[in-house]
Amino acid sequence: MKKPLFIIKIYLLLLLTVSCQTDDSPPVYEQGTNAYTNQWIYQQMKKYYYWNQGMPSEGDLSIAPKEYFSRLLHTDDRFSYALHPSLPATYPRNVRSSFGFDVSFVEHQGQVYGAVLYVLSDSPAHYSILNRGMFLTAINGIPLNATNYETLYHDLANTDQAQLQAVTYNDSGFSAPQLVNLSRGVVLLQPLRKHIVVQGSEKTGYIEIPHFDRGLAQSLLQAFLEFKMESVNKLVIDLRYNGGGDISSATALSILLAPGIEPDDLFITFKGNNNGGTLSQSFKQALEMNESQVDFQALRSGHLPLQKVYVLCGSHTASASEIIINNLKPFMEVVTIGEKTVGKDVAGFPVEDERLPGQQGWILYPSIYKLFNAENEGDYSVGILPTFEIDELQQARIFPLGDPNELLLKKALAPLSTNRQMDNNSPTLHVLPKLQGYSGSDPLLPGNL
Repeated sequence: MKKPLFIIKIYLLLLLTVSCQTDDSPPVYEQGTNAYTNQWIYQQMKKYYYWNQGMPSEGDLSIAPKEYFSRLLHTDDRFSYALHPSLPATYPRNVRSSFGFDVSFVEHQGQVYGAVLYVLSDSPAHYSILNRGMFLTAINGIPLNATNYETLYHDLANTDQAQLQAVTYNDSGFSAPQLVNLSRGVVLLQPLRKHIVVQGSEKTGYIEIPHFDRGLAQSLLQAFLEFKMESVNKLVIDLRYNGGGDISSATALSILLAPGIEPDDLFITFKGNNNGGTLSQSFKQALEMNESQVDFQALRSGHLPLQKVYVLCGSHTASASEIIINNLKPFMEVVTIGEKTVGKDVAGFPVEDERLPGQQGWILYPSIYKLFNAENEGDYSVGILPTFEIDELQQARIFPLGDPNELLLKKALAPLSTNRQMDNNSPTLHVLPKLQGYSGSDPLLPGNL
């Protein structure tokens, strides 16, 4: 009689054990459902997300994944996003990526204008009449005014076809309007733009970097070698419309600039949650993440003997561009001119759902790390204030980027002067509240910011 009792006890024990394991295991959802995807999203965010300790409970797993992801984000997080490769509607859109230009809004004598800030090479805007310094007066047939410019701008970012009405400014005032028709297209990699400004014995090298594309190190090195050959003794880096990109390319620029550094000197520190911990990288390590063609020593051959660099910045300057400003400060004087930067002091890497072989899943771009320089300085989520604050849209005459008369570059060429020479023939503009200049559409770090 004891043997059956023993067997019964073992059987009951097994039942209890299986029951406990089942209760503790997460439920299994049908493949392809929102719950199946959202459960995975929640698990990845709990593991990687910088603010994972403040995340809400799982909540309703049946809602659309993009909305579900957004509900998990910390209130301070402006940059994390999720997309599905086969669902174009989930991709972040902005005017720059759709049409290759961007605007900021100003007011003059009661009329609202969209001032064209830049036009990217080989973009839909490039092949139209648009140029920096032109002004939009209507978007898709609707005249701009003080109450609708934000709505019209966001509509423009999310459309495939656009009709713009544009005017130019000259000595006679604003021209007659012209119509510009644009179709959404692919914006290709952007070239560096560089030249030398000579003022007496001073030779100033100017270089505009639209984006830190992967593999930019060779182009940067070539530009610096040319500056070195011409005995440039001052340098201006224009990052005002650079929203970030590849960290190795940003590191390459830092290696070219920073005086007296060695390959193993600390350049950047990434601080994550309890799962991610802290990751510190030297100049050499950060360069080699995505750069295999140009090494540390090759870049040092283009180093200019300067103790100070001037960086032009603004409300579109983000991510890797802000690393240039913050992480060079322990090594040299960085004089910033323009406006407060975006404040993207976070980084991460894409987290892909690869559970179903041969099928594309959602890709998460969460904020995983906070960024710090060699002196443990960071925490610039509200943006980096410039040394000299200047709004480039003070006047109707807006000079091309790199023109010595352009307000920010003009200040860099004579930084000790606190007074700026205004053009009395150009009317003063009232700058309207700026829209968010950075969409968060660039992949994050490590590798990209």
